[in-house]
Order: sequence, then C-alpha cells, then structure tokens
Amino acid sequence: MRKLLIGNEAISRGLYEGGLAVVSSYPGTPSTEITEYLSKYDDIYSEWAPNEKVACEVAFGASLGGVRSACAMKHVGLNVAADPLFTLSYTGVNGGMVICVADDPAMHSSQNEQDSRHYAIASKVPMLEPADSQEAYLFAKTAFELSERFDTPVILRTCTRIAHSQSIVEIGERVEVARKPYVKTPEKYVMMPGNAKRRHPIVEARTEAIREYASDCIYNRVEIGDTRIGIITSGASYQYVKEVFGDSVSVLKLGMVNPLPDTLIRDFASKVDTLYIIEELDPIIETHVKNMGIECIGKEKFSLIGEFNQHTIAEAFGIELPKYLVPAEDEVVPVRPPVMCAGCPHRGIFYVLHKLKLNVLGDIGCYTLGAQAPLSAVDSTLCMGASVSGLHGFNKAIGRDAEQKSVAVIGDSTFMHSGVTGLIDIAYNESCSTVIVLDNSITGMTGHQQNPTTGYNIKGDPASKVDLEALCRAVGIDRVRVVDPYDLKSCEEVIREELSVDRPSVIISRRPCVLLKSVKPKPSLRVDKDKCKSCKKCMGLGCPAISLKDNKAVIDTTLCVGCGVCEGLCPFGAIE
Repeated sequence: MRKLLIGNEAISRGLYEGGLAVVSSYPGTPSTEITEYLSKYDDIYSEWAPNEKVACEVAFGASLGGVRSACAMKHVGLNVAADPLFTLSYTGVNGGMVICVADDPAMHSSQNEQDSRHYAIASKVPMLEPADSQEAYLFAKTAFELSERFDTPVILRTCTRIAHSQSIVEIGERVEVARKPYVKTPEKYVMMPGNAKRRHPIVEARTEAIREYASDCIYNRVEIGDTRIGIITSGASYQYVKEVFGDSVSVLKLGMVNPLPDTLIRDFASKVDTLYIIEELDPIIETHVKNMGIECIGKEKFSLIGEFNQHTIAEAFGIELPKYLVPAEDEVVPVRPPVMCAGCPHRGIFYVLHKLKLNVLGDIGCYTLGAQAPLSAVDSTLCMGASVSGLHGFNKAIGRDAEQKSVAVIGDSTFMHSGVTGLIDIAYNESCSTVIVLDNSITGMTGHQQNPTTGYNIKGDPASKVDLEALCRAVGIDRVRVVDPYDLKSCEEVIREELSVDRPSVIISRRPCVLLKSVKPKPSLRVDKDKCKSCKKCMGLGCPAISLKDNKAVIDTTLCVGCGVCEGLCPFGAIE
C-alpha cells in the first residue's frame, strides 16, 4: 500500500512494522509526532516519560526484557539521555533498541543548533540518517535487525525538514517478533569498572565490524553520473543536491553516517576528479574523509550555520536555477514573530513581573515568549529546568539583594522534566529563592501532550496525577502559594509577599491553556471608543487581540477569549 506520510509518521510506521513492543519518549519538536502516531497502535505499549533520560532507560529495560523498544526526542533531549546512552553502548541489547533523535538546523523551535552525529561518534553507536519518508520508514523498520545483529542500540537521526516533509511511502505489514528470553548476564549488563573494562574492546571490535558492513549495505548507495564532480552527502542535503544537479554528477549518498564506510568512500573518491562534501552543520563527513588522506572541498564552500537549500547549493557552484525554483523578486513575506496566544494564562504573570522590574530566570516552553516585547520579562533561558537551579546560583552569588528581586519561571511539564531537582537544591542548600510554576495543565509548546501533572496518560486515559503543592512541600518548601494569573492584583500581592520573606517559596500560577478543548471561551470584550483615552496601557500586555486604530484601542473579536485581564488594566473602564 502506498501512502503520503510525513517523516515522523513514516518512522512510527517503520518501527511498528519492525516489531516494536515498547516506546517511551518526551515530546520535543521536531520529534514529537513519532510517539504520537505510535500511541494509536493499541497492540504496543506507548508512554510519555518525565524526561528523555527516563525514556531511554525505559527503552533499555524493555530491551533487556527481550522485546524491541524505542525512544524519541529532539537533539537537546539527547543531551539529557546521554548518560544512559554512553553506557548502553557497552552493555549492548537483548531485544533491538532504536533511539530516534531529530535535529533542528536553523533553530526553528530550539535554543541551539547542535549536530547529534557527535553523540553517535562519541558513544560508538551506529547512526542512520534517512533522506525522505520512504527511507525514514525503511531505516526505522530495519534498525531493529541492525541492533540485534551487532548487539547495539541504533540511533536514527532526522532533521526538521525530513521529520515534517511529506513523500510517498510503500508500507507493509507488521512483523510479530517473539520476545527473547531474559538470561541473567551480569558480566554484560552490570557496568562496574571490572566488567566495563572487558566490554570496551568488544565495542571497538563491533565498530570496525559495522564499518565493514557499511561499505556494502542497504543504507549507503553510489549514483554515478559525470565523474568530473563527485559529492558525498546525506539526509536533507541529498535532496538539495539532486534538485540542483539531477543525475549530472556522481553522488555517494550516505544513509549510515556512523561509522562511515571507509572502503566505499575510497572507492568513490578514486572515480571522481573533484570531491565535494555537502552536509549541514558540522564537518563530520569532511573531517573523516580528510583524515583518510583524501582531498575534498567542504566547509570552505558551505556554511557551518543553519539549513541548506537548493539556492545555497546552486550559489556555491555558480549555477543558475530554473525559474520554478527561484522565488519571485517582488515576493515579500511579512515578519510574524511568535507571540503568546490571546488569553494565554502566562501573560498576566509576565505583566506583573515586568511591572515589578524583577530579574526573571526563564525556562523552555511557551512562556519563553515572555522575553518578547512589550512584556520583556525574561532575562535568561538556558535549558530544561535551568531556571530553578540557575536562580539558586544567582542568589547565592549576589545575596539577599538578589533574593528580593529575582524569580524563576517554569512550566508544569518542564518542572516534572528537570525542575524539581533544582527545587530540591534550593531547599537543601537554603537559598531564599522564589520559584513560579506556570501550571497550564498540559505540555503546551509541543502541541498539547499529557504529562505527570495532568491526570491523563498518552492515550487520554485517567492516570495518577502529581500534586504539585504536595510535591513542593515534600522536598522541603514550606511556603507554597497558588494564584490565578488572570487576577493581576492578587498575583502582584503574592509575589511581593513571597519575595519579602526570608524563606524559599513556590508560587503556582494555575489556569489551563486557553487552547485546551475543555476550556470554553467567554464572550469577547469590546472597547468603548468614547471612554478610551489612548493611554495605551492595554497595549502593554502584548495581546494579539488588541491593536490601535485611529489611536484608539480595538479588540479583535475573532481572537479575544474574554479572559478579562485587559479589562482590569484599563483605568477608564473603556474595556467592557
């Protein structure tokens, strides 16, 4: 059967057909849909884990138990999962195990632009990189066989363009794989120094065996055209090369990007006059080829930064593209910066924090947008959970003056991911830090996935629900307050009070995301033009439903959800 699938759905279908039994993930764009699609198959177990480290460890446990397992994450999630990954390379697997990671060149929805191929090299784990949805499906399906054949986890790497672009996929039927028996083998799975020393040579021998396999496998292929130019490439870059050159040049298309196939590379390089390496982000392939003593042209011609496209490739070679691939010169795309939704429960808190001129250590989520004008209320955003532990360090560095003027903000899902350990540090090491948990009852930024605080699992069934107030008290925080972010006056009073107290505290800002189906919007508000004095105080909220027309405030009734925050701000009662 042929279907049009985005890369992430193709991966999920490939994993499913390949005999997947257990998948555990933490949502992260652009990887999220892999697990969302897998959750639709009732004959496998799927879950959202609190973070990527846990997800990877769950997948390992399932593999140890003898079934085929997977976990999925974005590139920065692999940072979190790196701890188990490096030792997983030593232990190997029982049932096949696949780690799906989605990189984000150009940082469409990420805080950095890292290249996950470094993790495959450093951990000595094979990595596959598909170039379209058909390959995403095929590589995912066959990765289990590769994993079990070489006794190793396998990393399947995509990028934003492959994850979210569509192409035709020839899908098949699920292969039912019998569970392998679990046999106690402490010398293989207990990684204390004595055992680990004996496993390391096995890892090195495995890498060389896979390298030999890579020179003649389904993942790598040579496309011979004009041999004056030879190009080694992979992933999305392969598509751009084909769109620019078609079949007019010779291409070594790599689907296994670690370990790289030395024999195949040498053979290909010997057949072409000039060798180019075209790869997004870091010069992984280029460095390897040059270390082999092969002359090639790479990053001196192609950027280390951002995504490639047909135009960057064509420009590098001085090629004029066909008109249908060239955007019209008069095409002007208006700038549309990201903004919190109308009625977003985070807006009220950020308005108050801006008003109080506080130092605000932010975190990863929708609420990162609190850094945008006119709220301009976030001073730093590093990684998941860093707001809480960062605030502790900030206050320890400066002292009481900082404690009275600084807060951390973190979402409910991010708090579960890695914020609670920072809060334990605050309680244990006694800094008078105030942490604001923005509880909007969902994992918002990645598209409304459930988390341990929502009371529902990945399939929407009722599940145990973490009591945030009880959790904060259990780790040693005596002062825990709950506020409604739509009530600006109350929020300001509570924040002022907690900052003035010589004790650590947590403020939970609780109101569900306005986009949840369970949230029913109220009638939209309107502006009485006669009462509006053009003070522009309502504009300070940065609400997309509010604008100015003829120097008077106007509310777009198609966007307004009637939250009432602006109504309480207007000193002239013009909003009603």
